[in-house]
Amino acid sequence: MSGANRIQAEGVIKNIIREIVQECASRGEGVSETLVAFIIKSIVLEPQNDFQVDRVLASEDVQRLIDLCVKRLLDSKSASLDTIKMQVYFDMNYTTRDEFLTEHRRVLQSRLQPILREITDNRSTTKEELESLYRKIVSSVLLRSGLGSPTDISVVREATAALQSVFPQTELGNFLNLSKRDKDRQLVELTQIVTGIRLFNKECGKGGEGIDNLPAILNEAIPATLKEIQQQTDDAIDSSEKLISVLDAMNALQHKQLSKETPRKRIQESMINSRQLELYLKILSNDVKQSAREVEELLQQFKFRLEQLKTTIQNKTAVPTAQVYPQFMHLASIWFGFQDEMVLLSVLSNILYSLEPYTLNTKELLADDAVRKCLNRITDKQRHLVNDNDVIVQPEERNADGSWYYKETTKNFDKLPLMYKGFCAYHLALQDFKLIHGDTRIGIVQINERYYAFTDPKAAVLFCRQSQKFIESIANNAKLNPELIQLLDLHNQFTSVTQYGDLAHVSAKPQMKADCGVQTDTHFQESNIVKGYEWNEWELRRKALKLANLRKRLTKSIQTNFSNFRRENVTQVYLPKDQYVQTKRDNYSNVPQPKIYLSGLRGQNQRQEDGSFLPANMRKIDLTADIDQ
Repeated sequence: MSGANRIQAEGVIKNIIREIVQECASRGEGVSETLVAFIIKSIVLEPQNDFQVDRVLASEDVQRLIDLCVKRLLDSKSASLDTIKMQVYFDMNYTTRDEFLTEHRRVLQSRLQPILREITDNRSTTKEELESLYRKIVSSVLLRSGLGSPTDISVVREATAALQSVFPQTELGNFLNLSKRDKDRQLVELTQIVTGIRLFNKECGKGGEGIDNLPAILNEAIPATLKEIQQQTDDAIDSSEKLISVLDAMNALQHKQLSKETPRKRIQESMINSRQLELYLKILSNDVKQSAREVEELLQQFKFRLEQLKTTIQNKTAVPTAQVYPQFMHLASIWFGFQDEMVLLSVLSNILYSLEPYTLNTKELLADDAVRKCLNRITDKQRHLVNDNDVIVQPEERNADGSWYYKETTKNFDKLPLMYKGFCAYHLALQDFKLIHGDTRIGIVQINERYYAFTDPKAAVLFCRQSQKFIESIANNAKLNPELIQLLDLHNQFTSVTQYGDLAHVSAKPQMKADCGVQTDTHFQESNIVKGYEWNEWELRRKALKLANLRKRLTKSIQTNFSNFRRENVTQVYLPKDQYVQTKRDNYSNVPQPKIYLSGLRGQNQRQEDGSFLPANMRKIDLTADIDQ
């Protein structure tokens, strides 16, 4: 599809969504655009509606699509619609622990921006202006710490006293001379130190106005929340097993409906509704258990830090700030962890109680007399008990295309990603499908890089013989029951159906390309480059040792013949020129070799009267030939 056609199709979809929302609103039912977008795609997927997604819808097809969507959205007795609403709500409101805490801190920081901007941009000079600035700093410390209200006089007095012990008003001049980044950093540090001081004073019984006992509240609230989640989980499992037993009874009696108002499809939709609630409750339970572990660890750290502070201070009148301030900051960080767990538990509790309205139709169906007569409940545990004494799948019964894994022989067996959320793939593929948890004790089969679980060996063998056929059958069941796409995580098999989080942007404007230019300031934020900064701790250690040694040394200097080699020297000279001399003819000269003979060196043979030899009479004779010869 080209870009222009895609934009046109998105425009048509947005118009359809808008008309459906307005039509439902006119009939007294408020629906979100995300819900409407998924209902449209689910209706288009259903084969009996005969919508062709590969061609442009005619005007009559658009109107028929709108009518079908409005009819389904206004069906107050539909458990299928309740499940889809539950899925949309959970996907739009639930997020992982780390993502939620990150978003919570971002929102808190955005709310603090106005007062922080007033502090960092302040240019006070008079005494009244400086006092007003100091009060704003106290308010920012209280708002960031969350320990009491800035409107409570006793809380403000206690926070002011703690702040003055760390940051007296006489330091405001130095504070105003700092850069904006340093001001923000110092405000964060002041908040942590003041929070730690107030928490320590509360522990010592000398303050603590407006500070709730969060550890005690969490230790009471978390078990209560876990108990409530477990109760609702047990009820959801019980409802699912009852509805599965009703479907088994209807299969035995070959009935398509128990009464006029309870057909097989309605029972299946209610079963899906209960299973979806069960999966969501397990997710919430895991998060609350994680919070319980975090609170326990934080409580141990909190007690340990308080004991360290008591040991450090010990009623001393003066304590070095380098020793006590980091401990106060660490104590505040632990307390902020308690606050995060408190907010997270509150959100999980809200999600828990918000899921209940989406199960009312299922509870109403279970109260039906016709349904109650067919109740012969067989639990998942009872089904799994059959496999206790049964033999696992024999090698000769296994499919050659599949690989089998067992708990005793497979590492990280419990972490294998099971298809269909661990439900039995064989029962899901049947026409009267049932959501039954698989029993991994009989083994897990791998087919085409996907892992499947089954309730018993017989179901596993039957599935492996015609795996592709059963997988296509599951996809067809999901088309008839679109809530299964989200429950079983089948988005890869339905490329036209996306996650609900992506559907939230369906009404956004189409992305257009354009040439544009943006001009920004060269340095729109003050820079603070510390040239002497050193990141390597070993280099800092070397410098510290060097400074320590220099304290005991004298500075001496000496110059040697090689001192000039310690720096680069540059000398400029004129290079010699190449010169040539030309003569008229070539000639040469022969210089005679000098020859000189010394005679009389051997002395004389004649003796004197006393018997000694006469002295030598040496003569120098020049035998060199004349140059003219």
